[in-house]
Amino acid sequence: MTHDLSDPADPPDPAAPSGPSGPTPREPSHLTYPWRPLPPEPPRPRHMPRREPVGHYSDLRVLRGAYRLRRRAATLTALGYFTVFLVLSAFAPGLMTSTVADGVPTGLFLALLQLPVTWLAIARYEHSARRHVDPLADRIRRTAELDARRGAVR
Repeated sequence: MTHDLSDPADPPDPAAPSGPSGPTPREPSHLTYPWRPLPPEPPRPRHMPRREPVGHYSDLRVLRGAYRLRRRAATLTALGYFTVFLVLSAFAPGLMTSTVADGVPTGLFLALLQLPVTWLAIARYEHSARRHVDPLADRIRRTAELDARRGAVR
């Protein structure tokens, strides 16, 4: 069963093709029923200028490399000193039992020196990161904020 979508008040169109059972129904004068919303129009492509995306991989790669270099330096300093201390304890017991000053053995002195060496490595990491890495991260952050504002305006 087919439904005739044409308005009964409209006369049939003589130019409309007719089928074996008579004239085919006319298309309605409007594409949708009044109670149905119109389908959304597809978005029109906008012409946007070509530019480097925010956080381009080379910027982020430089930032990661800078952090990696400083982390390695701080870690190797602290762990390297501790490893030297352990190796001396295992393979140079004569050196570790000798006294440094006023009866303080060298092993105890080197063990107590571990804490200041670690603090020094951390302080050096903070200082170099503040001078070299933080400005790069701030620049990338400002670029990202600017791009986010540009995206919000569009």
